[in-house]
Amino acid sequence: MNRREIGKKKEAQAVLYLEKKGYEVLECNYWTHFGEIDIIAREDGYLCFVEVKYRANNRYDAPEGVITRRKEQRMGKSAYNYLREKCILPDTPIRFDVVMMVGEEITLFKNAFGFGM
Repeated sequence: MNRREIGKKKEAQAVLYLEKKGYEVLECNYWTHFGEIDIIAREDGYLCFVEVKYRANNRYDAPEGVITRRKEQRMGKSAYNYLREKCILPDTPIRFDVVMMVGEEITLFKNAFGFGM
């Protein structure tokens, strides 16, 4: 299986995981010229922009350090684009979450970083 196929499989697993946690998944793989948001969902009154990260093991880097400042900025700009495109009210609470998958273990980091603009 190549990296793209593995990524699609892990994102599908993340969707199921989030749905079990009570998230309502609205969109997957939302693209803008700034980049991609893996999953957009609603949970507990928040509109959540979710990044999915997978590592076969944590031998090379700590799972918590895989979201760079640049990635945060790109997600923030993509999220802003989504809010404008969908005419979502500016007072809608938003959050950036990360689903980290290391091997078969899944960890959810709610509110993992700020807006990133």
